[in-house]
Amino acid sequence: MIFVPLPFVVALLLLILLVVLLRNSDRVSVNRPFLALIGLCCLQSIVLGLRWGYGVEAMRFILPVMGGCLPPLVLASFHSLIDRDGAREHDIWLQALPPFVIVALLFLAPNLIDFALILLFVGYAIALLRLGRAGPDALDGARFDGAVAAHKALIIAAVSLCLSAVFDLVVRLDFEWKQGASVPLIVTNANLLWLLALGLAAIVAARARALPEPVAEAQRSSITTAQDREVLDRVDRLLNEHRLFLDENLTLSRLARRASLPARQISGAVNRLAGKNVSQYINDFRIAEACRLLRQDNGSVTAAMFESGFQTKSNFNREFRRVTSLSPATWRDRNRAA
Repeated sequence: MIFVPLPFVVALLLLILLVVLLRNSDRVSVNRPFLALIGLCCLQSIVLGLRWGYGVEAMRFILPVMGGCLPPLVLASFHSLIDRDGAREHDIWLQALPPFVIVALLFLAPNLIDFALILLFVGYAIALLRLGRAGPDALDGARFDGAVAAHKALIIAAVSLCLSAVFDLVVRLDFEWKQGASVPLIVTNANLLWLLALGLAAIVAARARALPEPVAEAQRSSITTAQDREVLDRVDRLLNEHRLFLDENLTLSRLARRASLPARQISGAVNRLAGKNVSQYINDFRIAEACRLLRQDNGSVTAAMFESGFQTKSNFNREFRRVTSLSPATWRDRNRAA
């Protein structure tokens, strides 16, 4: 019987998900960094299978270099969900430096590679957490419908990087204490868990990117206001008069441009006055519209979901329960009966 290493199974799963994501790219705007990240996770799984499944020794030189590429690509991917000024000012050459450092260590100090990878993974995990410390509103380039899921994916990605650092430490200790007797088992099982988690997190976050904004809407203004109430009133007028909340690709960045206000000012006003993040605030408008449709129309719950600005059933059901404490179907039955 042909032996198929577990890493090949994970690679196949990631490849299938990547193909599905590419096929749906006409309906969902997908970021290239996330596609590259998923592809890299898939490729690393294949290399792991060749190294520890079939004993291809040459792969041991490739694995650490690929490991050095992952953290910068993860950070760059989530940076692509941020539109506010200064978010893209991180130096590209710094992001490309880690794999070159690993290559240099392969020739100059191979014994330091494990420690370098541990520091690299932990450092980028901290950078990711700092990036998302403001919550879903930090990802102002993500659709409101997917900002919460994208932020959770960011946390999962940070945890995955930390897990990789732990696995590298365990492998290093195993070489010191047991001459690497348990390394194949550790690598082919534990490491695959974080690779799969990282790949799935990338897929979730990749779907959160909004479609390109028409040029006519990309208007920036220097008008600012220091009063939270004025900011919120302006946003409310924009949402009510133009029904902007029905735009499935609405983001905090786009809302800020339409309101001629800084994104951080809108986020702060909503946080302080409404006691929630901007995603939840916008979804309150969408749920109100969905309730109107469910009460008046004879259409399906799915139709009401799309017409009110949601794209996924899971987000719609979660937000509907948050606002009404009921499922959409139950709410419609009770209100129609009333």
